Amino acid sequence: MSNFKVGIRENQNVQVVDLKGYLDAHTAPELEKIFQALIDKKNFNIVVNCRDLNYISSAGLGVFMAYIEDVRKNSGDIKLSNMSAKIYNVFDLLGFPLLYDITSDEAEAIQNFCSKK
Repeated sequence: MSNFKVGIRENQNVQVVDLKGYLDAHTAPELEKIFQALIDKKNFNIVVNCRDLNYISSAGLGVFMAYIEDVRKNSGDIKLSNMSAKIYNVFDLLGFPLLYDITSDEAEAIQNFCSKK
């Protein structure tokens, strides 16, 4: 299995979280720490770039559900971008496209934040 890496950068006042590798029960706490740190710093506009995400388990999906309410109650959102078809199918199977803005690329997700202002 691949290692999991998570990075964070800013693009147009949006925090971009880059995921790489396998997001599962063993690696989900790393993403939880990132989301909590963003919320603690009052950064509520978040794009998660899944370009290099190879696998996601139910525990990984649970991280998104655990933080979305806190982000949205502060007028923010978590948007998802750059998913491979395999990763998108997992999100789709569980109804995430009804709950989250999922875009084909990061620029579109960032633009969706900018256009809501």
